[in-house]
Amino acid sequence: MAWLRSLFYMVFLVVTVIPYAIACVLWAPLPLHWRYKLTVGWPRLAIWGARAFCGIRWHIKGAENLPDGACVLLSNHQSAWETLFFPAHMPREVCYVYKKELHMLPFFGWGLALLRMIPIDRARGRDAFEQVIRQGKVRLEEGRWPLLFPQGTRVAPGQAARFKMGGALLASRTGAVVIPVAHNAGECWRRNAFVKRAGLITVSVGPAIESQGISPEALNAKVQAWIEGEMRQLNPERYVQQRPA
Repeated sequence: MAWLRSLFYMVFLVVTVIPYAIACVLWAPLPLHWRYKLTVGWPRLAIWGARAFCGIRWHIKGAENLPDGACVLLSNHQSAWETLFFPAHMPREVCYVYKKELHMLPFFGWGLALLRMIPIDRARGRDAFEQVIRQGKVRLEEGRWPLLFPQGTRVAPGQAARFKMGGALLASRTGAVVIPVAHNAGECWRRNAFVKRAGLITVSVGPAIESQGISPEALNAKVQAWIEGEMRQLNPERYVQQRPA
């Protein structure tokens, strides 16, 4: 049954993304705010479809920690679900850091290219990070929230990965506060898994961490400590130490 529901959901995504991508091209002349608002209708639809077809529910814990002003969001990364959720359900426009080659993807990439987020050219080596700083500063000044996944790739539930410094450096260089976010989307939507599992995803928003007055390394360590600690609260069974035989 789960396999069949997942199949219906995949068909739903494919059927809806094509007309949405065409619509994105048609409303390209509109101001950015309206382009964003209209385009994230598809991620919102995808999150709704995950619930309707696959039984994937969600709730936010700590929403009061989201600020009225500028911030950098740093989240753990377990699945594709959160990449759809954040633009659809954060109170401000979010801007992902991603390789600009994604713009070449049919349909999805077209809509992404029109949202003026933070695409980078990885072929430019060290200058790629400076691209993040320059564009991230502009996005913050526009009142938008840069969102980065410090783990750099999707990490399975219960597993750990080194947190990269990009998000902490962006916050330090701009003076923006960091909002750490932990979630357990991988419990329902596994990496590279076709079958989606019914369940409740918790998106936990942590208190703001000031970037001023501490080093980027210390800031990054604080973010990692909060996220990993919160993951142990969300799914403690994933972190039970195995007793020796």
